[in-house]
Amino acid sequence: MSHSIPNFVTIGEAMTMFVADTPGDLSQVMSFSRSLAGAEVNVAIGMARLGFDSTYITKVGKDSFGDFIKQSVLKENIQTNQILESTTNATGFMLKSNVTDGSDPKVEYYRGNSAASTLNADDIDGRLFQQQPHLHLTGVSVAVSESLRNAAKQALKLAKEQACRVSFDTNLRPALWPDQATMIREINDFAFASDIVLPGIEEGKILTGSDQPEAIADFYLQSGSQAVVVKLGSKGAYFKTGSGESGTVAGFPVNKVVDTVGAGDSFAVGVISALLDGLDMTQAARRGNLLGSLTVQVRGDSEGLPTRNQLNRLEKVDCYEA
Repeated sequence: MSHSIPNFVTIGEAMTMFVADTPGDLSQVMSFSRSLAGAEVNVAIGMARLGFDSTYITKVGKDSFGDFIKQSVLKENIQTNQILESTTNATGFMLKSNVTDGSDPKVEYYRGNSAASTLNADDIDGRLFQQQPHLHLTGVSVAVSESLRNAAKQALKLAKEQACRVSFDTNLRPALWPDQATMIREINDFAFASDIVLPGIEEGKILTGSDQPEAIADFYLQSGSQAVVVKLGSKGAYFKTGSGESGTVAGFPVNKVVDTVGAGDSFAVGVISALLDGLDMTQAARRGNLLGSLTVQVRGDSEGLPTRNQLNRLEKVDCYEA
């Protein structure tokens, strides 16, 4: 893309993902299909497909996986001028099992000392935030390494200074943290500084001590957030704002769940895009539910994300005539 004024910015680690072509234990699988993975890049793809000027900040290795990521991102019309290259560290990758029953797939990560883990605060270009884009952060990028966490903190600081709206998907990855107490403290620090917090109901229980959607929302609203949308899985979503607006929005029925990975990222796309479109929180939660329901019906993380024309057709049928 030739222009460089984004209205959506996110930061994280993209990886090459190899999905098993056949079900079964990963040690027995002989062939895999390659695709792109990463919570934040999934959201960037979803926003770009809906016509937003998306910028994705990351670092890749000087290798074929890094080239694959850059080419994949470019194909989605995401700006690549903030994809940096490491000459010393390799691009991370992952293996994912093939599931057909809707259960969570087995995932193996090969991301230790990856190029993205070396992204640091000095790599964040403050000019990105001068036109007040929406900044989206997740608990994955802040868990990968202290260096990447500091980069995310710098992005958050710069965004807040420029009065940008910030969303944060808690997206817990306990395996990447030294202990649960550290995870809870760091994740909540980011959430408290964000305008919109997007926890899952199970994550909310870990982070706040309550499994009640309203209590989870109140926890973050009382700590500085302006709106909280709690993901309830197939039951939909609960939202509450600082002004006291609240509600539960039902999920969309799905005939067959193929793969749940990426559903939370798609939900974030729905909520953020709706708010940038000027819709209210009820409509934002509904769009989040809709996009999440599309993603669980396909195998890839971002393959189910719609274009703007597809979304318009789906919303006309499912949201406004239902």
